[in-house]
Amino acid sequence: MKPPSLTTIALALAILAPVSQLHAETAAPALINGYQPTWWKEAVVYQVYPRSFKDSNGDGIGDIPGITSKLDYLQKLGVNVIWLSPHYDSPNADNGYDIRDYRKVMSEFGTMADFDKMLAGIKQRHMRLIIDLVVNHTSDEHHWFVESRKSKDNPYRDYYFWRDGKPGPASPDGKPTRLPPNNDPSFFSGSAWQFDPTTSQYYLHYFAVKQPDLNWDNPKVREEVYSLMRFWLDKGVDGFRMDVIPLISKDPTFPELTPEQLRRVDKIYANGPHMHEYLQEMNRNVMAKYDVMTVGEALGISLEQTPLIVGDNRHELNMIFNFDAIRSNRVGYDFKPADLPTLKAIYTRHAEVLDTHSWDTVFLSNHDNPRIVSTFGDDSPEFRVPSAKLLETMILTLRGTPFLYQGDELGMTNYPFKSITDFDDIEVKNAYKANVVTGKIPEDVFIANLRHTSRDNSRTPMQWDSSTNGGFTTAAKPWLAANPNYTQINAAAEVTDPNSIYNYTAKLIALRHAHQAFVYGDYKDLDPENKSIFIYTRTLGTERFLVVLNFSKDPITYALPGGRSVGSLVLSTLTTPEQNTATLHLAGWEARIYKLQ
Repeated sequence: MKPPSLTTIALALAILAPVSQLHAETAAPALINGYQPTWWKEAVVYQVYPRSFKDSNGDGIGDIPGITSKLDYLQKLGVNVIWLSPHYDSPNADNGYDIRDYRKVMSEFGTMADFDKMLAGIKQRHMRLIIDLVVNHTSDEHHWFVESRKSKDNPYRDYYFWRDGKPGPASPDGKPTRLPPNNDPSFFSGSAWQFDPTTSQYYLHYFAVKQPDLNWDNPKVREEVYSLMRFWLDKGVDGFRMDVIPLISKDPTFPELTPEQLRRVDKIYANGPHMHEYLQEMNRNVMAKYDVMTVGEALGISLEQTPLIVGDNRHELNMIFNFDAIRSNRVGYDFKPADLPTLKAIYTRHAEVLDTHSWDTVFLSNHDNPRIVSTFGDDSPEFRVPSAKLLETMILTLRGTPFLYQGDELGMTNYPFKSITDFDDIEVKNAYKANVVTGKIPEDVFIANLRHTSRDNSRTPMQWDSSTNGGFTTAAKPWLAANPNYTQINAAAEVTDPNSIYNYTAKLIALRHAHQAFVYGDYKDLDPENKSIFIYTRTLGTERFLVVLNFSKDPITYALPGGRSVGSLVLSTLTTPEQNTATLHLAGWEARIYKLQ
């Protein structure tokens, strides 16, 4: 046998070296178009909502072994980072976003051994894993809060926010009453303060009553968080998606909110007095010591404020989710039809505000929003497939790290909700009590709006095949009903169909991986006011691409602006002979990618 070469030995040593050591010793690569290249900028991320992905044991609930069984499916798609929604021990008041034990796997999902096996399977397939970090709040069943509520002098008391109530009007029998400390509302309806009779004080919860907010002003809380982050990173996890992270710092005086502030409490709750200080401390104490990807759910953060969190010189997070695009079809909680010029203006504004030192994300779907094809496309039988392909084309060719949500690659659609009993979401149930039961909104109007906006639309079980419940589970009844259209829309049918959304998405991902113009290239919208056509360029040196998207069901004859001509066709949703021309004849919801002449 021939002895191994020095190159082979060096490669083997590099594979065995700790990630943090490699990170520390490797010289920074040369800039690309002004950007510092990193793996997380070049990644394509796929979000897995474990409760709905794949049930392996027939209890009607998705689990970690189920995810492991489908890793080949994800590898074939081409994604290289999996984002796993909360998998921790939880009483499930908010589907896992109320954590009881950060170092334990939810029993419904499996065991730590199951998690370790899944992580090993991901690494073996040359993919990475990021997990949810939910540290604005815990479950009220977390041992910190169990202790905190016992007495005012408990060592854990200051892990949370406890305040006396305000004097209220006398009760009918003349006894004094107490009101919440201030008028902060919960995102899940009602007051953000809950009275606890054990100590006759209120605790703060920006979300559900069972989700008390942590007091980050307490340095012990911050170190607890950093410790649990190290626990998972030392296991081999590659980073975190940080839930509502801008809310971690509060004004401890809790002043009354004005009527104007109450209209946009997310902006008031974000940007607390020490938010940046705490994120920088987190970075120093944890993230800087590992080669990680961090993305924050930036509730209440404007585009203009984004560089303060993600700027290279800020040493906070790598990137955040800005919700301008995904919420561009909302007026408050109400749905309105998508408007293409508005959407295009958002992407242009991002390109203007975020320079080479502030990385962006691009997404139009996740576990908190309805299905992408039902929201920004056309989920009718005629146009579901072409519009789903068009949307994937856009997501995977725009600026920023793209995030896909499970089922996007199949064109899964919104669920046909009929009554409040069809829903599982605590946000919906609380809003129903606050608005329908009180007579503020008619029930039919409330349900009709939710068909477009409810996050339960995205949480229905993954549709694997045409068997009962879409092959998600062998249980008679899954935790949330499967969409009845699983017999027509499912992974088994799409994987074997060369013209499917799944296989088209795989081609798009491969194209993005092959051409850095789609990652680090410049972006320019060529026709911003056009209400049907989205046409833009991605250019990097000699690599020059043109993306043309017809956001309409109508065929359109389109003359390229500025006397331009397309070059050779790279990829399209339909078979088209049109190349090297200045005029295009586009079918409804057709997408094309060209090389520019």
